[in-house]
Amino acid sequence: MWPQTPEEAVAVQEQLRHLVDTTGPGPTEPQYVAGLDVAYDGDELAAAVVVLHNLQEVDRAVVRGRTTFPYQPGLFAFREIPALLDALEQLRTTPDLLVCDGQGLAHPRRIGLACHLGVLTGLPSIGVGKTAFVGEWAEPGPRRGDASDLLLDGEIVGKVLRTQNKTKPVFVSVGHRLNLATATKHILDLTPHYRLPETTRAADHTCRQALKGTHG
Repeated sequence: MWPQTPEEAVAVQEQLRHLVDTTGPGPTEPQYVAGLDVAYDGDELAAAVVVLHNLQEVDRAVVRGRTTFPYQPGLFAFREIPALLDALEQLRTTPDLLVCDGQGLAHPRRIGLACHLGVLTGLPSIGVGKTAFVGEWAEPGPRRGDASDLLLDGEIVGKVLRTQNKTKPVFVSVGHRLNLATATKHILDLTPHYRLPETTRAADHTCRQALKGTHG
């Protein structure tokens, strides 16, 4: 049964965190990369998964619904994962890699959305946050590809990555079944023109349009 209280959710996280694989090489050249995002209007939500091949959309699925789990920092995955799992099941294409709009290891219990979803699906996954949820870091250099370590309790839990020259960095953390160096490389590959990965941009647009009722 899906957790109904914060206490139950924390217990689930404590169980799943030991299943996260942060050392696997993951796919070196993923062909089908999925972006995942959720848009909200109160308790109503639209969850989108958009699959790209060579940065072009080849598949998508959108699920509308309502969240039943209360908002609480550190437990955001429990609001989003049920709908995201439903959307993943509707795809015609099995992704080689999941790119989540959120955190992975960069989480107080080392089990953010990307880790949680990766463990449940068995798919390699990466978390990419627009802002840091936890940790300390130094500002990376100003050039695309410059990066610094994201540290939590003295442990490296992610990279602060500059994806475009003189833009704000993004916060990359491992989700499941790949290492941080590989995750960082993939995010650079997915950001040829803009700050955010093309996967995130596509999923964000799709779920927002779906929530407005204009998804085609």
